[in-house]
Amino acid sequence: MEPTDVIFYPLMTESASLMVEKDNKLIFMVSLKAGKTDVKKAVEELYEVKVDKITMLITPQGQKKAFVKLKPEFKASDVAIKLGIL
Repeated sequence: MEPTDVIFYPLMTESASLMVEKDNKLIFMVSLKAGKTDVKKAVEELYEVKVDKITMLITPQGQKKAFVKLKPEFKASDVAIKLGIL
């Protein structure tokens, strides 16, 4: 899958901004067909960072969220600022 087909958009809520600050995590809405490896490749390719861990869930609305934890040498806040969501 192409990276732009995997990741729809980043999600920024109050709790998501706390995750950026505390846990070095970003939240993305992703394709229902995308697996963890697809999301990892897409995030690393699009945002030039290294991913440590990915957790995914499907919301009650039927959308898929990916919680992407970055490796310690990369800062989620830097990526969020580049994206214009922080």
